[in-house]
Amino acid sequence: MRFDTVIIGGGLAGMTCGIRLAEAGQHCAIVSQGQSAIHFSSGSFDLLGHLPDGTAVSDPVAGIATLARQCPTHPYAVIGADSCARHAGEAPELLRRAGVPVAGDSRRNHFRITPLGKTKATWLTIDGYLTTEEAGRLPFRRVCIANIEGFLDFYPEFIAEEFNRQDVECRFGNFNHPDLEQIRRNPSEMRSANIARVFDREANLEALSESLRKLSEGCDALIVPAVIGLNRNDSLAYLRSRVDTPIHLLPTLPPSIPGIRAQQALQHRFRALGGEYFLGDSVLRAETEQGRVRRIFTANHGNIPFEAECFVLATGSFFSKGLVATPDRIVEPVFGADTVYAGGRSEWYTLRFFDRQAYQAFGVRTDAGLRVMKSGSALENLYCAGAGLSGFHPVQEECGAGVSLLSALHVAERILKN
Repeated sequence: MRFDTVIIGGGLAGMTCGIRLAEAGQHCAIVSQGQSAIHFSSGSFDLLGHLPDGTAVSDPVAGIATLARQCPTHPYAVIGADSCARHAGEAPELLRRAGVPVAGDSRRNHFRITPLGKTKATWLTIDGYLTTEEAGRLPFRRVCIANIEGFLDFYPEFIAEEFNRQDVECRFGNFNHPDLEQIRRNPSEMRSANIARVFDREANLEALSESLRKLSEGCDALIVPAVIGLNRNDSLAYLRSRVDTPIHLLPTLPPSIPGIRAQQALQHRFRALGGEYFLGDSVLRAETEQGRVRRIFTANHGNIPFEAECFVLATGSFFSKGLVATPDRIVEPVFGADTVYAGGRSEWYTLRFFDRQAYQAFGVRTDAGLRVMKSGSALENLYCAGAGLSGFHPVQEECGAGVSLLSALHVAERILKN
């Protein structure tokens, strides 16, 4: 099978790169081993929340210029501040074209409300999810926090405790529906995705709007868990048109509806542009000649190779097995790429869970153009994008989604120029 570009990995970086290339007319394939970490998304995409030294960032674009001085090996520093700023302007438009409606500004972080009611700085948030422009200041004074009877992945008491600290008066309400009884019999089935399938039905969504209308009396806003809109785009608009009180969604524990919706939208966009998506397949080996990757072979296609002018490694980090830790080294399992990691295993981590862990910055070694290094030399047509890159701490720096989006767009730009 012959393509212009083959992308290995179907997460945020892989899908973004594939969509951008397909929009430019390339015939692309994505080989994805399984569902990606997007399914754990809370509805927001971070660009930069803290510098490596821990300083909080309010203007991510300005922060990237400072970050490059503190950490020259960070992917943003490798891409360059000017290119990062340009890609940060392109990414929201790409997401919107794919049917992921986001709002935000790369020059000013806003604050999303987490599943526990806390505020967290972020760059882009999917429409409908509760945000505020100032930390510690919510845009209402009396709310009803509504939950489904028996739903354990949403925590009204914790949310109310945080809201009370911001002088917001909270009361609780429950809603139910007879069609939920079947999944309620098994606690492991009472999850957001299964509940959302129930409320995808028009009659059930209408019944939900009536329950929320009653709960909203005397409140400035309704806070509802994100258990609607799995397979329909208009669920929130439908409810808002029938309930006078503003409705705001809060994400739940994974699997999360906003993450699943984003993944589905990106896949649909890629396929609509002519891309071929191979889900449930894994790359077993690659053949290289004269410093170029010529073809890869996958588990499902046996001796039928994937051939392309360019390849993109977007397999992620340890969570998705894009990187594998042995007792003494870090391995990239597809191409045997050079990796960046600390010398001894005792240096990889600390016993304090919330410390800045060294292993989070381990990853694939690349050159200045994000081409993958192997045996000290760059493979001419193999690029790396996303969480598998080295040199950054996605949790402490709050930049994981941003690195995936911006590196994917940068790689796509280089492929198109070359």
